[in-house]
Amino acid sequence: MAIRALLFDIDGTLVDSNERHVDAWQEAFARVGERFDRAQIHDQIGKGTDMLVPALLPGLDDDAVTRLGEAHGAIFKERHLATVVPFAQAHALLRHVSQRGQKVVLASSASGGELDHYLDLLDARDLVAATTSGDDVEKTKPAPDIVGVALGKLAGVKPAETLMVGDTPYDVEAAAQCGVRTVAVRSGGFADEALTAAGAIAIYDDVAALLAGYEASPLGRSGEA
Repeated sequence: MAIRALLFDIDGTLVDSNERHVDAWQEAFARVGERFDRAQIHDQIGKGTDMLVPALLPGLDDDAVTRLGEAHGAIFKERHLATVVPFAQAHALLRHVSQRGQKVVLASSASGGELDHYLDLLDARDLVAATTSGDDVEKTKPAPDIVGVALGKLAGVKPAETLMVGDTPYDVEAAAQCGVRTVAVRSGGFADEALTAAGAIAIYDDVAALLAGYEASPLGRSGEA
């Protein structure tokens, strides 16, 4: 079946931000007297606040979770957002997808403000058919909400005609719950074993490698075929 739409995660997939999010979370946790090493936090990157904080600090009430998320967001915006850069060929990949007649959708657990920033950073406003952020849903990845909302914005496109491109097991899990398969990239720092165990159907080093091998990749089944 032809692939008519691509759902792209952003952090760790299109932009090099995962380690900066780790930095921001470490500081946010430190402010409430909690310490986690980088690996512990990195293993949760890809989730929104609602999923990440309870995984590391189970038992916190909703208000405490929200406050930690707000602290992380403020720290990330103030100290790190301006330092985030796109991965090589990220814009070129989105342009290539769009020019082939396949729809480009950004489906991220990032906040709406971060998503808006990244649209400009990637010079992607004219390439993107729809977007979904963590602000649009009740639960973030690995819950299926973000992918489900994204699919709802693609009138007439079936899950089987869609692929997810992401860097974390949580992208893969969220997409699978909606009947969407995922092509993973290693640029977010997750091990192949974790991505494969979650159900990724193929793994590439980064979006540049995916663009270079596009025609032979699962994405290459054009919507115009």
